[in-house]
Amino acid sequence: MATLSGLTDKIKDKLIQQALERKLRQFEKQAEAPIPLQSEVIAEQHYRFHLHPGYQQLRIINDGGARLGIANPFFKLHEGIAGATTCIGGQQYINYASYNYLGLSGDTRVAEAAKQAIDQYGTSVSASRAVSGERPVHRELERAISEVYGVEDAIVFVSGHAANVTTIGYLFGPKDLVLHDEFIHNSVLQGILLSGAKRLSFPHNDWAALDQTLQQQRAHFERVLIVIEGIYSMDGDYPELPRFVEIKQRHKAFLMVDEAHSFGVMGKRGRGIREHFDLPGKAVDIWMGTLSKALAGCGGYIAGETALVEHLKFLAPGFLYSVGMSPPVAAAALSALQCMLAEPERVTALQARGQFFLNLTKTAGINTGTSSGLAVIPAIVGSSIKAARLSAALFKRGINAQPILYPAVPEKSARLRFFMSTEHSEAQISKTVEILADELGN
Repeated sequence: MATLSGLTDKIKDKLIQQALERKLRQFEKQAEAPIPLQSEVIAEQHYRFHLHPGYQQLRIINDGGARLGIANPFFKLHEGIAGATTCIGGQQYINYASYNYLGLSGDTRVAEAAKQAIDQYGTSVSASRAVSGERPVHRELERAISEVYGVEDAIVFVSGHAANVTTIGYLFGPKDLVLHDEFIHNSVLQGILLSGAKRLSFPHNDWAALDQTLQQQRAHFERVLIVIEGIYSMDGDYPELPRFVEIKQRHKAFLMVDEAHSFGVMGKRGRGIREHFDLPGKAVDIWMGTLSKALAGCGGYIAGETALVEHLKFLAPGFLYSVGMSPPVAAAALSALQCMLAEPERVTALQARGQFFLNLTKTAGINTGTSSGLAVIPAIVGSSIKAARLSAALFKRGINAQPILYPAVPEKSARLRFFMSTEHSEAQISKTVEILADELGN
C-alpha cells in the first residue's frame, strides 16, 4: 500500500479493484481446472476447507474491502422487529432491508395466531407430513392459498428456495427443456441443475425472444417449462404475463411464475401478478411463492391443479423427506393472509409509498433502472466499491439499505436495494432520498 501513497483515492480504489478482479479470475480458473489424478500425493487444498477456492475468493473480497476501509455490510444484528424502522446496536434506523412489505411481521393478530398454534400443536410437528406431521393448520393454509389463486390445491414447503429446487428438480428430467428469464432466482437454477434438463435463458422480460427460441427448440424435447418471476427482486420490474401465457399455450409448454416478491404487492387486493393483469388462476400451470415476505412467515408454496399438488406431496423429495412446516409459522402465514385480504388498504399504501419513492429518486437523477416502484427500488451506482461505501455512508446517517455486489449482479450494475413497506411514511422516504442524493453528489 505504501507504493500508492502519492495517488488520489479514486486511482487507489481503481488499482485495488483491478488487483482484486485479477485474483478472483485466477481462483475461478483454478476452481474450473480438472483435478489431476494422483496415486500417492493429495494436494492439501483438496482436503482443507480454508484452502477451498470459494473460501479463498471470499477472503480476497473481505481483505480488499478492509484495505479500502469498507466494513463488512452483511449480517447486521437487528434487535427487534424489522419493518419500516429497525434497531441495530441500540440505534434506530429507517429500514429498507426487510421484506416486511405489508407490515404484518409483528402484527399482534399474526403473533397471537402463532402463539395459539404453539399451545395447541407445539413448536414442531416432529415428522414429515406423510408420516405423522400433518396438522389442520397446514391444510387450512393450503386451502386459503389455492382459493386466492383460484386453483384446485396448494402445497407448502419449509423453505422457499427448496420449493423451487425440489419442484423443478423432480418434475423435469434429461429429455426436457427449461427456459428462464436471464435474471431468474438462484433457486430455479439449482432446480434445473438437479433435474438434468437442458437449460436456456432468454433476455430479461423479452417474450418475443422466448417465442423465437421455442420455435426453434420445442420439437426436440418432451416437456418444456418456462420460468419467470412476478417481480424481479434485483430490479423491481415485472413481465407482461399475458404474452407469456399466450406463448406457453401456443407451444404446449408449462409456465411457472415465482411470486416471491409480487404476492401481497401487485393487484388491488395484493393477489399478485394475475390480479394485476386480471387473469384466471389456471392461466399459469405452476404458481410459486414464499411465506417470508408479505405473509410474515417462512417457507414456500406451490399452487395449481390437483394432479400437480398430489404428485409433489407423494413423490417430491424436498417435501416427502422433510419435516412438516412448524405450526406457529403456518398459523402466522395464514393469519397474515387473512389480514391482507381483509385490509386491502395495506396494499394500496404500499403501492403508493413505492411510487412516491420512485418519483423522488427519478427527480433527483438517481438511476433506478427498470423498477416499477411497486416494492423493490434499486439505486444503481456502477461498482461494488461504490455500492459498499454508499451503504456505509447511509448507515452513518441513520438509513439501513444493503448493497448488492458482484457476483450477485454484474459489476457495472452494483447497487443499493430499497425494499418498501406499507409502514414507511412520506417523511421517512423524503429524508432518505435527500440523503441518498447528497451522498451520490446529485
